[in-house]
Amino acid sequence: MPPEESHQPDISPFHDGEQRLQARIDKREATEQFGQRFIRTFLLDQHRSFFAQLPFLVVGGVDDKDWPWASVLSGRPGFMSTPDATTISVGATAAGTDPLHGTIKPGAKLGLLGIDPSTRRRNRLNGRVTSADATGFTLAVDQSFGNCPQYIQSRTLDSDHTPAQSGTKIGVQTFRELDGKARAMIGAADTFFVSSYARTGTQSPADGVDVSHRGGMPGFVRVDANTLTIPDYNGNHYFNTLGNFLVNPKAGLLFADFQSGDLLQLTGTVELLPEDDPQVVAFEGAERAWRFTLDHGCWRQNAFPYRYKFESYSLSTLTTGNWQQAAEKQAANNDAHAWRKFRVAAVKDESSVIRSFYLEPADGGGLAPFQAGQFLTIRLTRGLGKDPLVRTYTVSSSPRDPHYRISVKREQHGQASRHLHEAVGPGDLVEIRAPAGDYFIDPAIDRPAVLLAGGVGITPMISMARHVATEGSRTGWQRPLTVLHATQDTRQRAFGQTFHDLERQTGGKIRYFSFIDRPHRDDKPGVDFTGTGYITKEVLQQALPLDDYDFYLCGPPPFMQALYDTLRMLGVGDARIYAEAFGPASLRRAAEAGTQPPSPISVDEVEEADEAVIVFAASGIEHAWTTADGPILGFAEAHGLSPDFGCRQGNCGSCAVKLKSGAVAYRHETEADHGDDEILICCAVPAKGSARIEIEL
Repeated sequence: MPPEESHQPDISPFHDGEQRLQARIDKREATEQFGQRFIRTFLLDQHRSFFAQLPFLVVGGVDDKDWPWASVLSGRPGFMSTPDATTISVGATAAGTDPLHGTIKPGAKLGLLGIDPSTRRRNRLNGRVTSADATGFTLAVDQSFGNCPQYIQSRTLDSDHTPAQSGTKIGVQTFRELDGKARAMIGAADTFFVSSYARTGTQSPADGVDVSHRGGMPGFVRVDANTLTIPDYNGNHYFNTLGNFLVNPKAGLLFADFQSGDLLQLTGTVELLPEDDPQVVAFEGAERAWRFTLDHGCWRQNAFPYRYKFESYSLSTLTTGNWQQAAEKQAANNDAHAWRKFRVAAVKDESSVIRSFYLEPADGGGLAPFQAGQFLTIRLTRGLGKDPLVRTYTVSSSPRDPHYRISVKREQHGQASRHLHEAVGPGDLVEIRAPAGDYFIDPAIDRPAVLLAGGVGITPMISMARHVATEGSRTGWQRPLTVLHATQDTRQRAFGQTFHDLERQTGGKIRYFSFIDRPHRDDKPGVDFTGTGYITKEVLQQALPLDDYDFYLCGPPPFMQALYDTLRMLGVGDARIYAEAFGPASLRRAAEAGTQPPSPISVDEVEEADEAVIVFAASGIEHAWTTADGPILGFAEAHGLSPDFGCRQGNCGSCAVKLKSGAVAYRHETEADHGDDEILICCAVPAKGSARIEIEL
């Protein structure tokens, strides 16, 4: 048998277009190494057996006017055979109604795709026709490789319908514009096939025709007159199809009706959309997209003799969206700063003190996309008279959920949390602003992460963990996570079972440790909790193998400060520690040795002062302030005051107070509405030229 590594190191299995796209996402070297091993110039024995048992074959070719087409050839299982590992014989050829008729001849380049919808297996083969006649053809293998089943929907062969029973004459209709029937078929499709080709003028085996599968939820292909827009999901990073588009911007598309046997074949031009295109960003699961413009096409009624029954979508497909949802998300994102009405769809107790509220748009729109770990701003008005409550809560749902979820701890002196627990239930309306914030996790980073939560600080962590697990399932790369959660007792602990489920689902890539201060009599160590007491230096050293981690902290200020100081003592760099505070103070960070803390940045036209005197008029307190003291909110807290606040981001407006004299600048962009004589003290600092400011606090 030929060796598994079939390419010489100086001969790449990829042409220039493929290589450029691999380099664009920083995967060039890794993909080259992988391709050298697994893109072969021969067929493995298992691939030879696979092709021999298939009843149909997807074929990509090019007509005499250089238009690519995708089509289907079929026969009884066994109509394909492999006399040897470098040759495949196909006992069928393109019919007279097929756009590929007459193109399958010696010397022609073809792309073949063997696919079994019942097992979701597929294998690709590109090569050159060595002989052909009216009964079939023989192909010499240039490249052969397997593909994963990620976006292939499961279908089973309809045994009640066989090719022998079908005898209906194949009808054909050509066109240059998509009619209503074609648009409906494309709009409802969850599968299609695409043919492309590259001619770079070299003798590289990467030159030639390729045919590939594309799958998604119905609506994943958008139809605008004669133009189709198609998302591109995470894959093997070979970029065979899109790389061909860079070299030769043409494509042949094949849509099959697996129940009627009708085939819709299209050919036209393509363009790649920018990766940061807002419509691409809003499409769930898309990493990029491309646009196809029809030149001409044909309908071939009853051209596919087999019938297949739909069984289920692949798990990867279920993590993706459609263009209608993307448009709704884009519209919602454009209105991210506006208040929108949301309906409480459900309420669930997560623990003895934490209750979750599931929120769905009441206006029929979509959800603005968000990052796992961010917060939303909520305004409560029902039953509160003229004084609404504005607060911020971390989103505890996953970015792929069809709703927002907030999980709120009932605080004894928390007016908003008590109102939510006591007065808000299913069917009630609240107003929210879209999620925001700089505290979130990137599931694609190679470096493992540690999530350290105290009490209700677990809310961003459950969003992060679920998002990392979902992305791991979708992309095949699972970022390792270690979650350590400290609570007073097991009854106050939230999401413990969910974390254990994620641990099992990810095969231990996500690990969960629960630490309880006061175990109950019936709590079993090692079963109901991991350990007792605090998350200490010793706990971290025992739980974490020696590695380079990102650390995420969330919890009461003393909890976070203690863990921050512990991590710094263990040698963790400040830049590796991310924190989200929901108490009255932020972390006191220690700058790295040999570095200076960043200079304050003012976003106002007026720069901030170096020093000033701040007068808290209602409290009768005044103190000297310097730029190192930071925004006025933290300065007030440091001097014993307890101003109202919510987000510390300038989004909610809870911290607005009247400015009696002087002027301020802002260190962050603010979004909250406030009066002309008010300032948002969470972000405000004395402005340059104001040696003294007075506020009504």
